[in-house]
Amino acid sequence: MDLGLTDRVYVLTGASRGLGYATAQCLVADGARVVISARRADEVAAATAALGGADRAVGITADLADPATPGRLVQAAHQHFGRLDGALVSVGGPTPGSAASVEDDQWRHAFETVFLGSVRMVRTVAAALPEGGAIALVLSTSARGPVPGLGISNGLRPGLAGVAKDVADEYGPRGVRVVGLLPGRVLTDRNRELFAASGDPERARAEAEAGIPLRRIGDPVEFGRVAAFVLSPAASYLTGITLPVDGGALRGL
Repeated sequence: MDLGLTDRVYVLTGASRGLGYATAQCLVADGARVVISARRADEVAAATAALGGADRAVGITADLADPATPGRLVQAAHQHFGRLDGALVSVGGPTPGSAASVEDDQWRHAFETVFLGSVRMVRTVAAALPEGGAIALVLSTSARGPVPGLGISNGLRPGLAGVAKDVADEYGPRGVRVVGLLPGRVLTDRNRELFAASGDPERARAEAEAGIPLRRIGDPVEFGRVAAFVLSPAASYLTGITLPVDGGALRGL
């Protein structure tokens, strides 16, 4: 299938590694060009080079907690590639711990970055998109059911899923699509850290895999391919939904 991605331009946050980077890889492999951002300059530079350098990728060191970040990324897309067709909004997972055990400062920091930073990014990008543009928010299966030990995520991700649905209604008449993506267990650095924190990573991984119908942890590129499709013109009638990419782990219909 031709996804129609050739020479289209996307901005991706949290994209120096993990799910954001995997999505950037898939977009570039299908002919798109990308502006990626993350907080660490060295990781951004390495990811940009690996994606093909200036002809295919531009890297910006930025933090979604900074209100100026969305405007900088939109400007970079227009300055370097002359257009903008969509965005993947991805933010690193918040501090682990139960909702009752994490402290107020941790809640505030996560809200500023994970929640408000994502909302700002969506509305800034949407204002700059032409008809046919698309935005995908990387959420979590915690948007549909709490994940033990991830209290902040359990609190914030469902709210962002609601925001995605709300803005899909608002931007739909302009031909701009908004989709929430719900990754489950995918072998990113974040999940490696969560397994390690259990004290017995191998056992934690085996227990996680036992709860997945496919009986394995996902590969980041498996998420990236889904995200690239969702952002592409090939998915032109897909909006206002939350789409699990979890190997069948969620039990709801």
